Amino acid sequence: MEDSEIVEMYWRREEQAIAESSKKYGGLLMHIANGILANHEDSEECVNDTYGKAWYAIPPARPFSLMAYLGRIVRNLAVNRWEERHAAKRDAGLTVLLSELSDCVPDKSNVEQELEGRLLTEEIEKWLRTLPQEDRMLFLRRYWFGDDLRELAVRQKVSAKQLASKLYRLRQKLRATLEIR
Repeated sequence: MEDSEIVEMYWRREEQAIAESSKKYGGLLMHIANGILANHEDSEECVNDTYGKAWYAIPPARPFSLMAYLGRIVRNLAVNRWEERHAAKRDAGLTVLLSELSDCVPDKSNVEQELEGRLLTEEIEKWLRTLPQEDRMLFLRRYWFGDDLRELAVRQKVSAKQLASKLYRLRQKLRATLEIR
């Protein structure tokens, strides 16, 4: 079923929209949440909460890409869940991902910086479009989906050290691009 058809179901308040969303994107949403949380039960809760948030957000929202829309919701829920679970302790998983990007991306800690955050998002999206597809997918797999470095290295058929170096160079390019703008 096409995204536009599913979105129309949400607009008509047909509960089948949730079932269709789950059928089409459930696996992807679970992968995103589990990449951040590394906990099946918490990931399932985030995925289920995603459908609830989508139900109440559509309408008035009319997402062009349902996959991206749901992906963003589940990612935000997973990050929030991770922060709740690790408020007093540090975890290697998400902490490593966020620390790798911390040199490039400023911390968005208050509401006044919302606009700046949106502009930053646009700049990162522009930068990603300048990358070769392989580098763009690698960057997204690591920093959006939260894929493990070793698993990515196996997929890329390179060592984890080589891949870490490549990701470092990509982050340096992003940093240079953001400093220019």
